[in-house]
Amino acid sequence: MTKLGTSDLDVSRLSLGGNVFGWTADEEASFAVLDAYTEAGGNFVDTADVYSAWGDGHVGGESETIIGKWLRSRGNRDRVVVATKVGMLNVGGLDNLKAETIATAAENSLRRLGVDHIDLYYAHQDDADTPQEETLAAFDALVRAGKVRHVAASNFTADRLTSALAVSEREGFAKYVALQQHYNLVERGYEGELAEAVAKAGLSSAPYFSLAKGFLTGKYRPGVEVESVRAGGASAYLDERGLRVLAVLDEVAEARGTTVAAVALAWLAAQPTVAAPIASARTVEQLADLLPVLELELTADEVARLSAASEPVA
Repeated sequence: MTKLGTSDLDVSRLSLGGNVFGWTADEEASFAVLDAYTEAGGNFVDTADVYSAWGDGHVGGESETIIGKWLRSRGNRDRVVVATKVGMLNVGGLDNLKAETIATAAENSLRRLGVDHIDLYYAHQDDADTPQEETLAAFDALVRAGKVRHVAASNFTADRLTSALAVSEREGFAKYVALQQHYNLVERGYEGELAEAVAKAGLSSAPYFSLAKGFLTGKYRPGVEVESVRAGGASAYLDERGLRVLAVLDEVAEARGTTVAAVALAWLAAQPTVAAPIASARTVEQLADLLPVLELELTADEVARLSAASEPVA
């Protein structure tokens, strides 16, 4: 377990993404994945009110509803760190960070999850049209009411994250304790200004798309067809650089007797500021490829080899 930023939350080295629950994984499959994850020692479940509004006939909240049913059926609420998000659900106009939106969305998420508090509540995306003072005052009110333990940011720039922290400091509001951002072995744009801002503030990061839409599981290879809703996005990485990364991943995974996915996640977990990469699984079999990262720590040489292989081509 590791401490999440400036919070009192102890989280496992892998955060289980809930975007598939109620979408490509039905309730039974979702329960099986959640059971296997927690039985292996995982405790950090990530979802959002917008999951999975993009599905046929869906309106959002499907993932939260399934997680809520699972928490009640297993009676393990106190052993699971639940993270959800607000600000991206366009149903009902909840795609902003206005005070009214945050208050309404939080109540909806609490109801669907069947809990009396959310452990980590993210601003899902920045909202430049709403004053940060209004947004942060609304989050602070939830913390003071005991409905949220900690707040965090997702998809923020370094400048906007820094200014939000400054507003909270000045006004005495609850501060963001973590950042969720797009970051993985083949998408390294987080490194630099944003990572420096996170480190300077003492925050942690919990990257999403940690496996590059499945590419870093190793199942996407030249001439191989993969049946997945994300196949198009993942196969886009099959270029010279991507093949170079896969080659080193294969070598390290074989040497360590583990999976390609676990090595890719372990590289991410070894990066400065990263507390828990987020990855999802539709089935217990898919999850099995991820779980070794809970214990796998790469050597400095292995991390360096992977970093060198994934350096962007000039």
